[in-house]
Amino acid sequence: MSEVKMLTEFYHLPEYQTLAGYKAKGGYETLHKAFKMQPQAIIDEVKASGLRGRGGAGFPTGMKWGFLPKNGEPRYLLCNADEGEPGTFKDRMMMERAPHQLIEGMIISAFAIGSHKGYIYVRGEYVFPIECLNKAIKEAYAAGLLGKNILGSGFDFDLDVYRGAGAYICGEETGMISSLEGLKGQPKLKPPFPAVQGYLRKPTIVNNVETLAAVTYIIKDGAQAYRKHGTEKSAGTKLFSLSGNVMTPGNFEVPLGYPLMDLIMKEGGGMKPGRKLKAVIPGGSSAPVLTAEEVAKANLDYESLAGLGTMLGSGAVIVIDDSQCMVDMLGVLTHFYAHESCGQCTPCREGTGWLNKVLHSILEGRGRLQDIDLLIKVADNMKGKTICALSDAAALPVLSFVTKFRDEFEFYVREGRSKVKGTTYAEMHH
Repeated sequence: MSEVKMLTEFYHLPEYQTLAGYKAKGGYETLHKAFKMQPQAIIDEVKASGLRGRGGAGFPTGMKWGFLPKNGEPRYLLCNADEGEPGTFKDRMMMERAPHQLIEGMIISAFAIGSHKGYIYVRGEYVFPIECLNKAIKEAYAAGLLGKNILGSGFDFDLDVYRGAGAYICGEETGMISSLEGLKGQPKLKPPFPAVQGYLRKPTIVNNVETLAAVTYIIKDGAQAYRKHGTEKSAGTKLFSLSGNVMTPGNFEVPLGYPLMDLIMKEGGGMKPGRKLKAVIPGGSSAPVLTAEEVAKANLDYESLAGLGTMLGSGAVIVIDDSQCMVDMLGVLTHFYAHESCGQCTPCREGTGWLNKVLHSILEGRGRLQDIDLLIKVADNMKGKTICALSDAAALPVLSFVTKFRDEFEFYVREGRSKVKGTTYAEMHH
């Protein structure tokens, strides 16, 4: 096992959820250290650590913080805990097992950027994580770790949990800000970027749960210690949500740059008996699929996966074995994106619907061979033409599935049934 437990070291202890249990393992000690530092020194340390956004975009965290204007305006720190990407479930575990780890990371980050108000935006379905967070926040207020003059430092910080209503689009930072403002959860045009004009038109930093939790460890041990793990451009450890056709699915913390095949075979216990690896979606449902041959070359870092034409994304590794029909799986994805499009941009509103209709006509035995090229044409017309990346998120799986497994699509059109399962769509979903 090559797990490096920086964040998840004590996740197996039930008491780690509580303030007493967290403190027993050194919790909030780093906060004392941070309050003795200059805010700019904390930002510089985070920059030097090479920490990149763990929610999917992989943008350097310290650089993002550096975009905040040096004016006296109030600023906000928002934690993106929407986690709507199919296949991703690491933030949920972090909030359930270690809510104080996130809170400490948020207080340190808020101190660094000069924010006195923070929100944790959690997707509505996460009922238990929300309970865990609210309980932990209450404990932190009671212990003087939140509110006025924290630990006698003169620094004030208030924190609230905001519950979303279960919209995938609210995981996009500007869509999340709109929702937090009480508006329709729709993304906003950038620029202005949130760091300049975000929540309530004030400077705002939006970071993922895992990103903010990692800040504590960077300030505790220093940037160089953090950089001992990972690669030059992808530093540190990352939590990967491993699901699909493996023996032991779950969340695993490994250094960035870890071979994808090792994650599947060692951490994931390999394929089910008698099954062969067919494909892997390496970074959540919007990441282009990799064939088994490509998986053998892939490492789990931003650069390696970009080199293979896909992305690390949120770290959701979905393993597909040779019993799965790619046409049927793509049908699940196109339905999801058609349902989740906010409808603001025409290429996405119309495109996601068209992809879903065309694909389902193939699945239902009404497809024509030219429909396969039509899928590619529609997906091509959706890429890079909208306010946010949802349109691309719907188009990229279509392009990669159809290109890499075209024989399955052609067979489905000609025979009206799955090449792999031998059954029709109606028989599979009776």
